[in-house]
Amino acid sequence: MSFFAVLFALLIEQLKPLPRNNPVHDALTSWMRWTARNFDAGRDHHAWIVWGVTVIAPASIACAVFLGLDHFNVLFGLTWNVAVLYMTLGFRQFSHHFTDIRDSLERGDEIEARRQLSEWRHLDASELPRTELLRHVIEHSLLAAHRHVFGVFFWFVVLAMLGLGPAGAVLYRMAEFASRYWAYRSRTVGEPTNERLMALSQRMFSLIDHMPARLTAFGFAVVGNFEEAVTCWRRDAGLWKHANEGIILAAAAGAVGVRLGGSAAPGVTPDRSKTFDRGAGSGEMDAEGSTPGLDPVPGHLRSLVGLVWRSVVLWMLLLALLSLANLVG
Repeated sequence: MSFFAVLFALLIEQLKPLPRNNPVHDALTSWMRWTARNFDAGRDHHAWIVWGVTVIAPASIACAVFLGLDHFNVLFGLTWNVAVLYMTLGFRQFSHHFTDIRDSLERGDEIEARRQLSEWRHLDASELPRTELLRHVIEHSLLAAHRHVFGVFFWFVVLAMLGLGPAGAVLYRMAEFASRYWAYRSRTVGEPTNERLMALSQRMFSLIDHMPARLTAFGFAVVGNFEEAVTCWRRDAGLWKHANEGIILAAAAGAVGVRLGGSAAPGVTPDRSKTFDRGAGSGEMDAEGSTPGLDPVPGHLRSLVGLVWRSVVLWMLLLALLSLANLVG
């Protein structure tokens, strides 16, 4: 049933994607505000309470609804899985940003492409040269594909195999959103945020994302240049501040042969910039601490789309084989 739930959700999402300003996002934002307002008093244990109510409670509710529907009728349980996956998994939740930027670059309108990147990632991209603009688009798109598709996919499959329905998809999506939300409110909106809550949400998402990130990187290696992807994974993942992000981006860079990483421009992704001590002293990487490969060009955007879709097909085939083996067994 997991295979059909993911397949139907992806098909429906391609045909009828959620609008940009959709009620699901608004509901998540309101939920985050409500939990913080009612359960956060600024102490250490309050951070755990807020995170538990914010992330674990929705996953538990999704599981309970599934168990009730599935007990009554298997098709009802499948329908609930598809509905939850439609709201938590899919390319169209972020791909419009990627498509708009790609179209602007193809028209030669770099100013508009920079504006769209700034709107998407809430950063100042006005001074980025063309190569750096492409690099950031590629990096952000790869991470968005992982968090909106592969991460949700992996956790859904794992917990669905345990009979918990879509709990894994909700768990991953809520944990990922929480890790971004508190930092965004503190950095961009200027609202005072419990530093313990912000650190806890990021640490918990890092743990939840540990295995999915490595499986995503492995998928990129299998459907791309395997040898280069594994080499970059092992050698260059440390160029990024966050290990999970570094593994995904390094593997993807090797898989398509594009140069990623390097010193970020002022105001650009400061949370992922890092001093590249390891790269600066190594002959295998350039002095700016980036991966080997060609400088990003518009053609790499098409390569990126192909890499991600081939990886989706790979994991769907593996899930189909697993489901078939389970039925035969």
